[in-house]
Amino acid sequence: MSPIRSASIAALASAVLATTLTGCQFGGEQQDDSPIVIAADLELSGASAALGKVYQRALELKVEQLNASGALGARRIDLKVKDNRSDAAESLRNINDFSSDSRVSAIIMGGCNECAVGAVRTIGEKHIPTIALASAGAITEPVAERRYVFKLAPNATDSAAAITVELGRRGVKKVALLRSDDSYGQEGMAALRRQFDKTGIRLVGTESVRVTDTDVSGQVEDLVGSRPQAMVLWTPPEQAALAAASARQNRFTGHLFFDASAAGDLFLGASARSTEKATLIFTQTMVIDDVIATTPAKAARRQWFQEYTARFGGYNGFSSFAADAVQLITNGELRAGTKQGTVDREALRDFLETSQLDGLSGPIRMTPDNHSGLMPQALTTLVARGGRWRLAG
Repeated sequence: MSPIRSASIAALASAVLATTLTGCQFGGEQQDDSPIVIAADLELSGASAALGKVYQRALELKVEQLNASGALGARRIDLKVKDNRSDAAESLRNINDFSSDSRVSAIIMGGCNECAVGAVRTIGEKHIPTIALASAGAITEPVAERRYVFKLAPNATDSAAAITVELGRRGVKKVALLRSDDSYGQEGMAALRRQFDKTGIRLVGTESVRVTDTDVSGQVEDLVGSRPQAMVLWTPPEQAALAAASARQNRFTGHLFFDASAAGDLFLGASARSTEKATLIFTQTMVIDDVIATTPAKAARRQWFQEYTARFGGYNGFSSFAADAVQLITNGELRAGTKQGTVDREALRDFLETSQLDGLSGPIRMTPDNHSGLMPQALTTLVARGGRWRLAG
């Protein structure tokens, strides 16, 4: 067995070891062998199907790893997946169905911002712990009205701050923005404006695109016409790739910046030429094979990267958020246990609200005042070189 694999298994086991100890009572009491049922509401068809399938693969792989790890005692994880068809109304029906199933401990929602925001009231009324993989701040804020909702995705404020630092380092003063027309895109524009106001950078043009758009050339042409030194693409990866190609076709020679929402596959494929030297703000998991595995957490991230790549023939950066969501729920469920044979959702919610994890995505910290757990230091600067993302520098 390789040192990396040994370290990753040790890290996986240690992540749940403390919680499993409470299930192994002294005096020979019978172990809890009830399944840990995790439900997933994902975009497996419709406009966001590509990302939804990434999440499904990641959830299934992580569940398989945990079930095989031996760290769960007599228990096993049972994953229940439903397709929301990239539709908020269908997503809400799924949430209602899952929450009515007393066996379900918690729900993981996919990357659809409008689905997660639209479901927060029902989640609160049903008292079911939910981790969303979407990015919009309104998913978890205000926390007092979203006690059962948590999220694992880069925050707009953190991404905007990192982009602004890099723009300043390059001496950029004029920036154009292409953003998604959803709540996260609006949030990103506001966050960038706040950061730019502190530094003297000017936003000289803004345009928006829908997640279903397959032609963004008109918006990009208008942005190029504003003569920016840099263009920030704050959109899903499909639209970001289209925008990068259109920008180069319009002879834009400035800097291209991708917000974390534009991250996708490690290898850039058909968009490699137009995105060469573009900058992406994302977590280190995308380039973990460039990182020396000096800690158990880094070894676990590298092993995750390698096993996901070996299983699915490529890597997508967002897979790590899904895997971390499974880990957090599993840790919490093992600690909470069952109450007279039934799932204790209240205890699980309380655990999640104070959970800490050096996850596959990076450091995660939840608090009663902050249900968006990914820490700012999880984000790093990547650059496209030779058709794939690499660490900058």
